[in-house]
Amino acid sequence: MACPVCGSPTVAFAVPADYRFVCSSADSSATAQSTGADADGADTGTDTDTTTELVAEFCTHCLRLECPADGTGTGDADTDTGTEPGFAAVSEAFPTRRAQAIPLALAIGLASSLATNRSAIETLLEDVERAGTDPLLVLDRLQRDPSVEPAIDLDRRQHQLEQLLY
Repeated sequence: MACPVCGSPTVAFAVPADYRFVCSSADSSATAQSTGADADGADTGTDTDTTTELVAEFCTHCLRLECPADGTGTGDADTDTGTEPGFAAVSEAFPTRRAQAIPLALAIGLASSLATNRSAIETLLEDVERAGTDPLLVLDRLQRDPSVEPAIDLDRRQHQLEQLLY
């Protein structure tokens, strides 16, 4: 699929059950960012059944995260445990292993509203570190990649995330 904002290709991936809460946060943050509404607004009603596959998409150019607002997946993700989602399309700097790439993509998607999503971002970045990748180093390298133009100010967010983690 293509990103609804910049038109670039996206990477579709199944959101693990432990991270399903992120999609309701990402949906409310994205709505707040585009409309100016308060991201702490009313319940989005996304009570997702853990047996239902939830598919998110991550833009390879602007790094925006798109989660289905209704909690249902699109079915386009590489969900077979033997198949890794195509995160290599994002950048050479982006991790490709599922345990590293998925929480990092979700954290970057939530970073547009750091204050609202602080605890979720902290949890996701700690999971990235536990899986063997330095998330701050990845953010630093993404900033230097000419093929990536993040929708958020990664330099500013990197500094804030560093304060959050350490």
